[in-house]
Amino acid sequence: MQVARVLQSYLDGETDEVTARRVSAHLEDCRRCGLEASVYQEIHNALARRTEPDSQAVGRLQAFGASLLSDPPTGDDDAEHGTTPPTGT
Repeated sequence: MQVARVLQSYLDGETDEVTARRVSAHLEDCRRCGLEASVYQEIHNALARRTEPDSQAVGRLQAFGASLLSDPPTGDDDAEHGTTPPTGT
């Protein structure tokens, strides 16, 4: 399963029960996705409170995004996150 493709829907409560269980299990085992999910939740909760999100949470989210752009894909973990580079010439 490519968690990166369904994470936002999962966090918004828009996935079916089977997908939600699979993503939840993955988040428990994958530090990278767990961090992304927790940062999203912090920002989501702040917006729901109509307050400014924690600046450290925003910084972590920005760093995570930057790491996605700069880290070269390696191994099966990247395929699971949907970050495998396209094939072809």
